[in-house]
Amino acid sequence: MNIVIDKEITLHLKYGGQGAPLLLLHGYPQTHIMWHKIAPLLVQDFTVIMPDLRGYGDSSKPSSDPEHLAYSKRAMAGDQVKLMAKLGHERFIVIAHDRGARVAHRLARDFPDKVKKLILFDMLPTLHIFENIDKEVARAYYHWFFLAQPDNLPETLIKSNAHYYIQEKLKRWSKNGLSVFPTEIFNEYIRCSTTSEAIHAACEDYRAAASIDLIHDEEDKGNKIKCPIFLIWAKNGFIGKHYDVLKVWREWANSVEGKSIDCGHFIPEEAPEDTYQIIYEWLMR
Repeated sequence: MNIVIDKEITLHLKYGGQGAPLLLLHGYPQTHIMWHKIAPLLVQDFTVIMPDLRGYGDSSKPSSDPEHLAYSKRAMAGDQVKLMAKLGHERFIVIAHDRGARVAHRLARDFPDKVKKLILFDMLPTLHIFENIDKEVARAYYHWFFLAQPDNLPETLIKSNAHYYIQEKLKRWSKNGLSVFPTEIFNEYIRCSTTSEAIHAACEDYRAAASIDLIHDEEDKGNKIKCPIFLIWAKNGFIGKHYDVLKVWREWANSVEGKSIDCGHFIPEEAPEDTYQIIYEWLMR
């Protein structure tokens, strides 16, 4: 299903179920299909909306600009508000992973009247990461700095062997390597992440994160998110090992809860049963 957001943006999505609306946002290097294991469970009780973010999957990949505004989390969050309005949902719950969680974070800041609750996977605020760089963070988050380089440097290097680059991202961030991804899912991630347009869009996402997104986050610093937030992170992942996740987030939001799961970065795919149970119990309270 495709929905036209404005003259430049059309979002591809899957949509189904009945009940309170849940907006599910994916991360990098993925698409809406990352929810394939838990969406069939969620649709039993909720209306589930799973778009490809702008720049990802089969959604539009707008032209870049010098300030990277087209790929700012503000622009991407605005897409989601327009999408949900077109589907008839003025207030909703957001469940988001990785890059999608950064969009969700901005969505809750810019549109506090739209977001009832947030569930965020394996993510700390962008500004916090950049303000607390050390050698361990630099090693784990090297791609933040690589993908943000200008003048098509990362695009050119990735395109030399895009399949390998995306494969290694998926393999290295998962606790058990590629075995967690069924062949058809892996192939879809490769299809959607290895075209020239997709590679450039992903780089623009990270360029925005290292520039305009930080400006927006600085402007909001000290203004805490008011809606309840539940955080789920990989117990043995980098975030789980190197940060007090709840302590960090309590500097950014008023109501914070959370729990770790013994898996890698791709939590909804690596531990779907635990993930669903945590989500369901928290939402039904």
